[in-house]
Amino acid sequence: MTNGLEPTEEYDGSIVVRLLDDQAGRKEIRCPSYQDAIAVVKENHRSVTVAKILDRDGAVVFTSSEMDIGDWETAWKRAKRRLSVDVDEYECPYDDIACFADDLCVRCQIDRVRDQY
Repeated sequence: MTNGLEPTEEYDGSIVVRLLDDQAGRKEIRCPSYQDAIAVVKENHRSVTVAKILDRDGAVVFTSSEMDIGDWETAWKRAKRRLSVDVDEYECPYDDIACFADDLCVRCQIDRVRDQY
């Protein structure tokens, strides 16, 4: 489907996996991407009480006590794919195939500025 070209999503270690264990306490692991965070949860979720993934804002986006990591991973991949193909409908009057509503060609940009006056 993607011919070996997978989209990348890298962060500066701001994705956090929090492993909570009744006896060992709490451990936080910083991950550079969601893929890495998912791998950490898959490796550890059976050996801890609860495994959580926190996004850059500190919001919990996954918790093993309420969700299965495989199901969440599938839903996350679908949402990511959907975001990458959702583009506002826009028809360029100059038939430029690279012109989109959020990334106009130069002539459409000029027209937009001209129409403001």
